[in-house]
Amino acid sequence: MDEDQKNHLKAYGIAYWTVSKQAEVDWLLNYRGGSFLIKYNKTVEDECKIRGVSYEVLADGKVVNLLNEISDPSVNMEMVKLEKTPKIAVYSPKSKLPWDDAVTLVLTYAEIPYDVIYDDDILQDKLSKYDWLHLHHEDFTGQYGRFWSSFRYATWYQEDVKSQEALAKRLGYKKVSEMKLAVAKHIKEYCAGGGFMFAMCSGTDSFDIALAAEGIDICAAMFDGDGADPNAQAKLDFNKTLAFQNFKLDNNPMNYEFSDIDVTNNRGLNESNDYFTLFDFSAKWDLVPTMLTQNHDKVIKGFMGQTTAFRKNLIKTSVTVLGENKGAAEVRYLHGEIGKGQFTFYGGHDPEDYQHAVGDPPTDLNLHPNSAGYRLILNNVLFPAAKKKPQKT
Repeated sequence: MDEDQKNHLKAYGIAYWTVSKQAEVDWLLNYRGGSFLIKYNKTVEDECKIRGVSYEVLADGKVVNLLNEISDPSVNMEMVKLEKTPKIAVYSPKSKLPWDDAVTLVLTYAEIPYDVIYDDDILQDKLSKYDWLHLHHEDFTGQYGRFWSSFRYATWYQEDVKSQEALAKRLGYKKVSEMKLAVAKHIKEYCAGGGFMFAMCSGTDSFDIALAAEGIDICAAMFDGDGADPNAQAKLDFNKTLAFQNFKLDNNPMNYEFSDIDVTNNRGLNESNDYFTLFDFSAKWDLVPTMLTQNHDKVIKGFMGQTTAFRKNLIKTSVTVLGENKGAAEVRYLHGEIGKGQFTFYGGHDPEDYQHAVGDPPTDLNLHPNSAGYRLILNNVLFPAAKKKPQKT
């Protein structure tokens, strides 16, 4: 999985497919970019050829030497067994909206199966069937993505509002914001019970904002028919959030922004100098963050979104920063635990489309088979499959 790999993204699909066939896969952390070791099988070899994935066949003696090298206490490498394919759900509206989703794009490209679920499925407690949940580009505050200013006359926007309001009414909620809060709380409970949750773009900060604003009206009249609570900011409860604290709401409904968590409007970066760096973790001690940062590049090119990156001083101290632009004081990639489960937030919309706009065509991943930014998503897909090891501390 280093620079010699012709298709990094489909390699994850090979690992997932192999585990699904009840065959052993070892993830070699920090060895040649986080390579996968599979006992020789002609069927797996043929599948690699079909999918265009680079591989090497090693003699038993070389494998023994490799494993001895990885197990050396002085070397920052580790081996993790992938023992069970996680059942994957993508939280996404059933209706077609004028933007794509990086996770569904890369899961489809890597040939990793997933189910699409939405608010009604979650509120009917169907989450328990899944090991891993991705939050589609979403607004959990009930403000329809703050698209009102630019797109309130667009057919897709009007149909989305109508659909969301009808669903909320059918499920017994007076407002869409109340339904979205209930969904966010169900997802939080799912994580606390042992689930893995991954979110990108506005699915990150709007999730925490909705939790902090439980019981508080933060929606202006154009979103829910009545005014927002003028004292909403003072009433926020940051003890209910997963990753962020002490943030300030953006009270102007005309702004394409929810709060000051996101740095999009205040950063001095552009496509030519927008990068973030992945942290190096101890593979033998910090297993999960090491899995989540496996890559052939440690410096990743940035990309924008409604939520591009997170203001570092608003992140809770209990959260692990996985990737940041230190000079800009912004965090791009973070991970945390809640109860028995875990969550990962990844800022930005599409790792291979710097400024993806509403209505732009989806990225063709055949043109980006070695995308380091997309690899981070697939690390999150695979790590729930890893065999749990007892902690060393």
